[in-house]
Amino acid sequence: MAEPQSDLFEMRRLESLSNTIFGVAMTLLAYDLPKPNFAHMPGWIDLVHTYSGRLAGLVLSFIIAGVFWISHHRRLARQPFAGRPVVILNLFFLLSIVLLPVTNGLYGGYRLSSAVAVLYGLHLTIIASLNAALWWLALPSGRHAEIAGAIFPVIVFVPGIVIAALAPEYVQYFWMLGFGGFLARRFVRSPAPSAGEQAELP
Repeated sequence: MAEPQSDLFEMRRLESLSNTIFGVAMTLLAYDLPKPNFAHMPGWIDLVHTYSGRLAGLVLSFIIAGVFWISHHRRLARQPFAGRPVVILNLFFLLSIVLLPVTNGLYGGYRLSSAVAVLYGLHLTIIASLNAALWWLALPSGRHAEIAGAIFPVIVFVPGIVIAALAPEYVQYFWMLGFGGFLARRFVRSPAPSAGEQAELP
């Protein structure tokens, strides 16, 4: 009788941890929203001036976190067990998500600063790169559509760092192109999974 593979980690436990981390991080994005004490009854211009910059950064970060949460959930569903290196890499990926409220707070308050925009862009690139590396390790050879969808945001975020250094006021619109990873998956056809692979899929 084969011995149990005790060195493999059950990824359902990691999924429970990641759901908590994503939930807390996405909630903390709103923590840095201003809590003003207006000296008079605020009008629309006052509200726009107070919230527009930070709200734009919050929405962008929330959508990005949501996209990577969906990707992370789909990846773990295809990888019920993993070795220690993959688990450690997943923990670094979750650490990058934990730090998202920090860089989001900086970017929301100083989004016209090239240094802050570059730092935020570097953070997004690290998140996307770790996600792509995990997909590369998780998928059997041949599932190129999933890998293409994971790599696409990296291709967008890397030149976005240069744009952030030169034109930080416009880079947030370029970063939104990273959501095209969903479309990239549709344009790259993957071969049909084998009978054994189909049994592993949820």
